[in-house]
Amino acid sequence: MTKTATLELDDQELVTAYLETQKSIYFDVLYQRYSPKVYGKCLSLIKESNLAKDLTQDIFMKILMNLSKFQGKAKFSTWIYSITYNYCIDYIRKQKNKYKSELDDDKFVEDSSKDDIDDKLLLEVKIEQLTEVLDKIPVEDKAVLLMKYKESMSIKQICGILDKSESAVKMKIKRAKAKFVKVHNSIF
Repeated sequence: MTKTATLELDDQELVTAYLETQKSIYFDVLYQRYSPKVYGKCLSLIKESNLAKDLTQDIFMKILMNLSKFQGKAKFSTWIYSITYNYCIDYIRKQKNKYKSELDDDKFVEDSSKDDIDDKLLLEVKIEQLTEVLDKIPVEDKAVLLMKYKESMSIKQICGILDKSESAVKMKIKRAKAKFVKVHNSIF
């Protein structure tokens, strides 16, 4: 198959072709499609360019080693996003070892329809204020807020990435918003 024809294959076809033939051309196309997005996500969480590049390479090694586990239940991009997010969070936890949950999200379920933290504040904050506040809240909270508000992911998509129930994700978002508002009000 020519390189041009390979570029026209969708993600699932590339995964299948790579698994059947072990020809690197198929994985190379996946790498070209997704490495900028993986690097961007790493950089947004890690904040250090060289480290984000290293983590991107590590993540693609992990993707390559686990490609046979991709079952096509979700989009390939969602699967990669999930691996990237989890890898970066694990890296940050190992480095800082200070972000521990106050309560187990799966055990504490609250009616999220009574969300007393208005999205309006999060949506109206100026970009420079937003960056400053996001840098001061825990990375897991920052990531979940970015997924919800910057990347416009649905609760179900976030559930798939975090491997948590819908109620746990809603609670996680609510707590992240509360921390955001608290930090915002203390700064501004």
